[in-house]
Amino acid sequence: MNRCGLAALALFAAFPNSALAQGEPGLGLGGGASLGAQAPAASPLPPRADGKSPDLAFGAYQRGNFLYALREAERRIDDDPKDAAAMTLIGSIYHDGAAVGRNDLEASRWYRLASNLGDPGAAYELGALWLQGAPDLPKDREGAKEQFERAAAKDYPAALYNLGVMALDSSDGRKPDFAKAADYFKRAALAGDGNGAYSYGVMLREGKGVPRNVAEAGQWLKRASDDGVIAGQVEYAIMLFNGDGIPKDEAGAVRILQIAAVKGNPIAENRIAHLYVAGRVLDRDLAKAAAWNTFAKAAGLQDRDLDVATANLTPEERQRFTKMVRTLSGF
Repeated sequence: MNRCGLAALALFAAFPNSALAQGEPGLGLGGGASLGAQAPAASPLPPRADGKSPDLAFGAYQRGNFLYALREAERRIDDDPKDAAAMTLIGSIYHDGAAVGRNDLEASRWYRLASNLGDPGAAYELGALWLQGAPDLPKDREGAKEQFERAAAKDYPAALYNLGVMALDSSDGRKPDFAKAADYFKRAALAGDGNGAYSYGVMLREGKGVPRNVAEAGQWLKRASDDGVIAGQVEYAIMLFNGDGIPKDEAGAVRILQIAAVKGNPIAENRIAHLYVAGRVLDRDLAKAAAWNTFAKAAGLQDRDLDVATANLTPEERQRFTKMVRTLSGF
């Protein structure tokens, strides 16, 4: 149950200059059900290739049959009081409020039991709960860090990533440890975490915690982009467009920016709008430029140059602009 649940700890906060560089306008591209009812049986799972019995509890959880998953996990613990995977699953059911009312205190109890039995996923989830806190669960930063370290000792990607973010935390008078953060991000990336690849790539490009290496930064940002990390797509596309440390490919960069723009990234939306105005790579189209500028502005990215360039649309352009905004907005 690897759910990278600490989106609030975005790396943008750690690298304000890098994040803001993306936002600079211009074409340069520089920057609770009752448990009394009988749980319905889950449909059979296909046999495993290794001959082992399928995990009925987790299979039911994945398919949304949460009550059956809870009952099956409880049955497994009755048979084996040290079944850490079943405990972690029960913790997630309580944390999600699936089949039972959400209860983070109860979730933390199950996660702690599983963590003490060596389950890295439980350690990560408990750390995330303690770091964020809940109405019935006070925050515990040091306890969270200890749990992340337990999971990181077993190369759990999300725990490694969040330890990197914590190493950059400058709140309460703390001094960011860039070298430690870079090491955690690299380990997370090597373990397959796209956010780790993005963060390590940014640190390499900025020379934070590691010697500056733009070419290697491009490789890690490409990994993040390929993994679907939107911030990584934008950063890599900008490098690709400008040929910054990697071979220049404007067309390839624009394809990636278009993907990020469709996902709602305002920086990508802004850059695509500029390209439509300039007729660079994309055919000049002021209606499309105005539409993408509208989306970027709605997300807080203002650009006077685009406003001026798209201020006097023809009736036909205005009609296409309106249709595009409605289509992409879903109304």
